Amino acid sequence: MIPRLLRRQIVERLAGFPAVAVLGPRQCGKTTLARSWRGAWFDLEAAGDATRLDVEWDTLVNGRRLVILDEAQRIPELFPRLRAAIDGDRKRNGRFLLLGSVSPELMRGVSESLAGRLSTVRLAPLLLPELRARQLDDLWLCGGFPDGGVLGTRTFPVWQDDYLEALITRDLPTWGLPTRPQQTRRLLRMLATCHAQTLNASQLGASLSLDHKTVVRYCDFLEGAFLIRLLQPFSTNTQKRLVRSPRLLWRDSGLLHALSGVTSLEQLYAQPWVGSSWEGFVIEQTIGTAETLGLRCRPYWFRTSDGYELDLVLDFGTERWAIEVKLTSHPTPAMVQRLERTADLIDASRRILVCRVSRKSENATTLVTHLSGWLNVLSAMASSR
Repeated sequence: MIPRLLRRQIVERLAGFPAVAVLGPRQCGKTTLARSWRGAWFDLEAAGDATRLDVEWDTLVNGRRLVILDEAQRIPELFPRLRAAIDGDRKRNGRFLLLGSVSPELMRGVSESLAGRLSTVRLAPLLLPELRARQLDDLWLCGGFPDGGVLGTRTFPVWQDDYLEALITRDLPTWGLPTRPQQTRRLLRMLATCHAQTLNASQLGASLSLDHKTVVRYCDFLEGAFLIRLLQPFSTNTQKRLVRSPRLLWRDSGLLHALSGVTSLEQLYAQPWVGSSWEGFVIEQTIGTAETLGLRCRPYWFRTSDGYELDLVLDFGTERWAIEVKLTSHPTPAMVQRLERTADLIDASRRILVCRVSRKSENATTLVTHLSGWLNVLSAMASSR
């Protein structure tokens, strides 16, 4: 089993809370990770396990084993029972581990019944620090789902096509997306063409015969299902006019590439949008690694109306870091100067240019490095806190 970075954070949360929810997209490795605790296991998508849980409830609640509930969102009536069990012995921590494939916004039982009793963590698909550095291109092409091809199996992009089809026809309707599968397929293909662009709901709506409010609602839903990310714009006091629309990003590069008809790295490099694919991949690896390591920061993007842009801004509260991403092994001085000028607009204390260089270069405030080196910076920061 591949050691997952999130395990340490789950152990810490179980020590401090009665229940912990591990949320993330389907097939990202939640079940494999949770089984390492060897608790009382229940797959709530299986009718037999749901019945067994109901019958054994009193014994489980009064016992000392960790109770692991996979796909907990399938049984909403479970959450009031969890609340009663936790309140019956509030001083006991580490009692329940819940696994779910949708965000708390879609898991109403979590927000309504278990507030203050449960800690939530998010498991991303595989991250580069969990793999070998030489697997970078496989991770970029195939995405981070363990069964999607990154580990050497020849499943890309067939696995991604099947994964999306299952979401479209089964999971998304079950979770409450009010649209037909045919329309959902069209929406996902349209969103793939908009990757790394600002969200233009009116334009998307015109292509899909939907009003812009419906498009925004559907995008919010897909974000809650961990398919896309709406990266919010960073606002600051400046005389320049700012772009205030969110930037739309596909969270898994393998799903993006499958939707776009890309089947190989050679074909990816031939695409006019290959730079946008690389940008989105680096952004998601950065955000996923920061969250997994427990770094408390808010991610944004930044653009002025006259073209000054930062692909990612990490706001740590006491300081801001400006990150620019380029698909090049030879960054020019002009790229670094542009980053410096744009970072000055938001008073960033650190400026990072992530590209395909083999060796890093840095001074007191600016770092030019490859992706592994940049993620190592985040790891070092998490270790020092």
